[in-house]
Amino acid sequence: MSEIRYSKDHEYVRVDGDVATIGISDYAQSQLGDVVYVELPEIGKAVAQGKEAAVVESVKAASEVYAPVSGEVVEVNGALEGAPASVNEDPEGQGWFLKVRMSNPAELEGLMSADAYADFLKTVS
Repeated sequence: MSEIRYSKDHEYVRVDGDVATIGISDYAQSQLGDVVYVELPEIGKAVAQGKEAAVVESVKAASEVYAPVSGEVVEVNGALEGAPASVNEDPEGQGWFLKVRMSNPAELEGLMSADAYADFLKTVS
């Protein structure tokens, strides 16, 4: 099982070697409601930590998905185009957004472990 880390913006990153799989947490998808559209970046695009990497639209709102780590997009989850509800059904599994080859793995140190994220959620209303 690869390590999973979380940002304060409710994105997660699951690391496998130098590739990070990025998506939104279960909490984030529950706040959004039914996801109806996902806009994914182009493969090869450079993303920077804390900057917009994708967009998710729900029946409630459109929200940016911020990159928890910097790097180059090496894969996107094209299945979301036809089945955006996967984000609601399995946000930390089949509902992932993109994979990035990390340019600075040290950025992971600024993200929360699953336990720290669970504690963080207790402070969010």
